Amino acid sequence: MICQECNERPATLHFTKIVNGEKAAIQLCEKCAHEKGELFMMDGSAGFSINDLLAGILNLDNVMQQTTSKPTPTAHVIQCDECKMTFQQFIKVGRFGCANCYNAFKERLTPILKRLHSGNIIHGGKVPERIGGSIHLKKKVQQLRAELRVLIEQEEFEKAANVRDQIRSLENNLVNGEGKDS
Repeated sequence: MICQECNERPATLHFTKIVNGEKAAIQLCEKCAHEKGELFMMDGSAGFSINDLLAGILNLDNVMQQTTSKPTPTAHVIQCDECKMTFQQFIKVGRFGCANCYNAFKERLTPILKRLHSGNIIHGGKVPERIGGSIHLKKKVQQLRAELRVLIEQEEFEKAANVRDQIRSLENNLVNGEGKDS
């Protein structure tokens, strides 16, 4: 595709602008984008990462400042035991060094995750209904078993009996193939 501005060079940047509800697709070469001021990512600065973009969009800088402004001893640096990455390195790089980093930085990640996921900090996952019939039933059985344990511990035996019956019904559905995957 050719640049819409100069009609000479190949378009390397493809923008979609929405102004006053009107959508316009623009294809520009780097030079024309610089001249028009559209190339905000290449303004001569040292670099602009997707990390910076997301931090700006989601206003994570304020969240990071809030988490770092908590009174903590200045000598204590939060660091992952496995990969030795610090929280400050994570902020700069934008990704963890290993799976253990989630646990190492858990206290500081919670406000960030709440902001990113509309208040949720636990990922439940999704399975398409058309292929996950038995998966949904198995998950429901697991939830009911956990609920059953709690009810038994609280000695609410009548409610526990109802939950037990629900579990048996769902297990029968699984055995009979009613929740079978398509």
